[in-house]
Amino acid sequence: MAGTGSCEAGNLRVLQDEIISCRRCPRLTRWREKVAREKVRRFADEEYWGKPIPGFGDPEARVLLVGLAPAAHGGNRTGRMFTGDESGNWLFRALHKAGFANQPASTGRSDGLVLRDCYVTAALRCAPPQNRPLPVEIARCRRYLLEEVKLLTRVQVVVGLGRIGFEAALKVYRDAGRITWTKKPVFGHGEVTSLNDLAFIASFHPSQQNTFTGRLTERMLDQIFLKVKEVG
Repeated sequence: MAGTGSCEAGNLRVLQDEIISCRRCPRLTRWREKVAREKVRRFADEEYWGKPIPGFGDPEARVLLVGLAPAAHGGNRTGRMFTGDESGNWLFRALHKAGFANQPASTGRSDGLVLRDCYVTAALRCAPPQNRPLPVEIARCRRYLLEEVKLLTRVQVVVGLGRIGFEAALKVYRDAGRITWTKKPVFGHGEVTSLNDLAFIASFHPSQQNTFTGRLTERMLDQIFLKVKEVG
């Protein structure tokens, strides 16, 4: 079994390298590189990542989190999903409370964060303008999520962070031949859908649009990961 895990981890690293070098979406490539050049004042002294961002976490994870896309001055700056912005602060604080992360904060790729039994990825690997990807861009990027799903063979629970992340997860697991449905599951915060041997949990995305307005509270997000532990 240890050999299988090592093989999966190696294949994930190959996939991660492929993602980082991707330039398939001209609009996204121009935007992420423009943001990395121009920066914002508070991060003016930092070198931005400015490239597509691979997923990260435990290669033998039983829990998969699928978000929307990197933030322009978060992941696009730091080079890691949900790292260096307020959304990540909310997410990793909740993961730490639930025992899936060794620390509650995420500031950069060398901050010591380790995920246990959990892998974090997204429907889109580049920061989109106004945080609004085009359907064709999500479609182009789907192959990377599909490959991750095939390599993360121990996943039992999938959390969709936001409607786009939730629906992207459903589609790739269906494309991988892992699930089918007669009626497509409907997104609703805290809803749990069992399909074959997998549980899909929908959550509001921990974006500032949701957390600042109170649509998503810290308690609501904590409850998502309590459900993850219950069903997993």
